[in-house]
Amino acid sequence: MVNLELYKVFYSVAKCGSLTKAAEELYISQPAVSQAIKQLERSLGGKLFNRTHKGMELSETGGKQIFPIVEQALKLFENAESKYTELKDTATGVVRICASDTVATHFLLPYIKKYHEKYPDVNLILQNGTSSETIELLKSKKGDIGFVNLPIDDSEISLMNTVMRLHDTFVANERFSELMGETVDLRKLQDYPLLMLELSTATRQAIVSFAHSQGIHLHPEIELASLELMTELAKNGIGIACIPREFVKHELESGALKEIKTNPALPTRAIGLALPKDETLTFAVKEFLNMIAEDNG
Repeated sequence: MVNLELYKVFYSVAKCGSLTKAAEELYISQPAVSQAIKQLERSLGGKLFNRTHKGMELSETGGKQIFPIVEQALKLFENAESKYTELKDTATGVVRICASDTVATHFLLPYIKKYHEKYPDVNLILQNGTSSETIELLKSKKGDIGFVNLPIDDSEISLMNTVMRLHDTFVANERFSELMGETVDLRKLQDYPLLMLELSTATRQAIVSFAHSQGIHLHPEIELASLELMTELAKNGIGIACIPREFVKHELESGALKEIKTNPALPTRAIGLALPKDETLTFAVKEFLNMIAEDNG
């Protein structure tokens, strides 16, 4: 295995032409410098310096042959260190963000726009997925920042903070007007066509779990993978959608959909920001996190 420190000593002695001056430059003792040169010579099996009254001169068949290669190699290492230092203080490279389409649209979009305007050299990669898929991307180091439905319990994930509260509710168009304007028993909705996300999603599981705790079984007539499509179906009177109020704010304000209030109301959920465990964050990732923290600290 290459001992980089020995080559650093060799390079310093070659430049200085003196063991003493090299020792001063490297902040080590002269015997330590001499010992390092002898060790490198033994390792390579040849003489690297000629010791003269003027000091240390590179040997014709040893030191002079490898000096330019060692010099180039050390400069490459120096460039690597400089580049790493630059990355720690400059927003460059790639930031991989994992989130569902809905979270990206209704929460992340303004942050992505603001970040891109501030740091145009950073390549933002949005990876769509459910909370479980997002967690797997973070655990396999294929994602830098993830947005997941809370709670999560995984020792390989670092949960930073809650960034968005979600209030699941039921919405529909005028076809179901008899349910609007008053609070209805949640059990009553068992008799109506419901639109809900697929059972594999954390959102659906949370709703089903709560309903079961109340002795209520909500069986959807149509299951979907997209909240956007669910919203469109509800607007067209196909059924009653179970969806976070925050994601249909525009439709509720415009009157395209109306809320059906229930007793009991569905419990509040939350979206959390998660990171890979024990991962060193680049400056670019830290800046994105800081931007979110400013509004959600």
